[in-house]
Amino acid sequence: MKAQQLAADQTISSHRRLANLRNAMQRTDLAAYISISADPHLSEYLPKRWQGCKWLSGFTGSAGLLLVTAHFAGLWTDSRYWVQAAIELADTGIELMRIRAGQTQPHVDWLVDHLGPGLQVGIDGSTLDLAASRVLKNALQEAGIQLRADIDLLQLIWEGRPTLPSMPIYEHDPFYTPVTRSEKLDQIRSEMREKRADWHFISTLDDIAWIFNLRGTDVSYNPVFIAHALIGLQYATLYIADDKIDTILRARLAQHGVRVAPYRNAPSALAAIEPGSTLLIDPKRVTYGLMQAVQSGVKCIESVNPSTFAKSRKTEAEAVHVRATMEQDGAALAECFAWLEQTLGNEHLTELMIDEKLTAARVGRPGFISRSFPTIAAFNANSAMPHYRSTPQSHAVIEGDGLLLIDSGGQYLGGTTDITRVLPIGRTSVAQRRDFTLVLKGMIALSRITFPRGVRPPMLDAIARAPIWGECIDFGHATGHGVGYFLNVHEGPQVISYHAPAEFCLTMEKGMITSNEPGIYRPGQWGIRIENLLLSQPACTNEFGEFLYFETLTLCPIDTRCIERSLLCEDEVNWLNVYHEQVHKRVSQHLRGDAKAWLKTRTAPI
Repeated sequence: MKAQQLAADQTISSHRRLANLRNAMQRTDLAAYISISADPHLSEYLPKRWQGCKWLSGFTGSAGLLLVTAHFAGLWTDSRYWVQAAIELADTGIELMRIRAGQTQPHVDWLVDHLGPGLQVGIDGSTLDLAASRVLKNALQEAGIQLRADIDLLQLIWEGRPTLPSMPIYEHDPFYTPVTRSEKLDQIRSEMREKRADWHFISTLDDIAWIFNLRGTDVSYNPVFIAHALIGLQYATLYIADDKIDTILRARLAQHGVRVAPYRNAPSALAAIEPGSTLLIDPKRVTYGLMQAVQSGVKCIESVNPSTFAKSRKTEAEAVHVRATMEQDGAALAECFAWLEQTLGNEHLTELMIDEKLTAARVGRPGFISRSFPTIAAFNANSAMPHYRSTPQSHAVIEGDGLLLIDSGGQYLGGTTDITRVLPIGRTSVAQRRDFTLVLKGMIALSRITFPRGVRPPMLDAIARAPIWGECIDFGHATGHGVGYFLNVHEGPQVISYHAPAEFCLTMEKGMITSNEPGIYRPGQWGIRIENLLLSQPACTNEFGEFLYFETLTLCPIDTRCIERSLLCEDEVNWLNVYHEQVHKRVSQHLRGDAKAWLKTRTAPI
């Protein structure tokens, strides 16, 4: 009853807020308004101030775009969220608009098809990336429609809108930062000189945190802070809210030529760049609204932020810390899974309890700071939603037969973890074991590949999908994404997905940490995903060039009770047995009692 009441309250709120938005649109002569899941830093996880799409619609996914006209409201999202969005948008008057594979900005086509010449479309340009703004603006102009990106209607209708986060920032422990702030700034400036840039402006929070070896708590799950940065050839300036940096840290920054200025001054700093100067920007990582401040006489060089490449390539010293972190994270998982198996059938067990127990196990591990994303503990039909999240109002009891998918991760001083495992509950069916084994075959195939250095990441995707495609099955999310070093759990530039563009500048390089997470999802029945993190390592250099291989970083058993043994070939069985041998060797030293016994059982060879 409580869940039903909350859903009803959200429906009423959405109707009221959409009505207020439409009134504001009428007052400002807008035929349509767009609210996107983004902030001025184009973050994945948003501070509450910029959760306007969620506030209006009730949709809680991390990727959504709400478009509202006088008589229509639609929310565009990709296949990861279709089931979730259908539930959350029910009775709100907002239509679910499914983004299909290969589509980029389908809402633009909708606007062109449904609006006439002379009308205006509004959007908060401070949350729209420059590259996307060009596509939107050009398409609308061709149709005779005007884009207004200078208006934030939420500011007019959102009473009590949250303010900027105010928690202080801190330095990443020097023990875990082998590359100093000055060295990183030198790296950036070296690339600026190569591109003949006088200035480089950065808004993406993980880039800023990495460059300056600083961390914060402004964004849930990511240890970053709200700021912009302008780097010159002689000095750099951090634009950050007042009182977030104490006098001691401010003095240390000054020693490295880093100035501190108010957050609100970033647009005026861009406006102060003199005509004739050259400014380096990343059009996918800076917003249209901010770039409007730049004078027309400033030459802009557009390229991927140098820090995006640099932070993706972990040093060997960082890799040492990551390996140690993986042992501790694996120990926490072993403690939780051992508890789970003991509890099943003896106590009332829910999806929420999994999250609580797993987080508690991680909290007890050295260097743990926070979760790296909201834990997904999904039983049976819930696991068919790749980004499902249980809540106190809506969650499943774990009982009977089926599959439990657990996707979780931690932020540690020595690295970021992200792992998915599927556990059998009671009896599993032949079909479930078959799906599990197909996913495992894909995961093993990518884990074992040797590939040329510089290959474009999307080209690796077919290797993991081949066993799944062979059964005429596919999954909608990427097979792999980059992972940060005590930074964002989803990090660029690499993405292993055949839907992603195979851009020449985005290549697989030594030191990149990438997830490996193929899956199969059967709506209303079950979902299976098996995920490890991989580190790109040198394999060999010969007359054919340089080659890399993947070192598996994640250390946690893959439940062999879910495997259909007849579908695995001997080299796949050997890979799994060797992996489990390493898991036991490295993780057992951090365990005792029931958890240690559980680990020995679950890593036994097959």
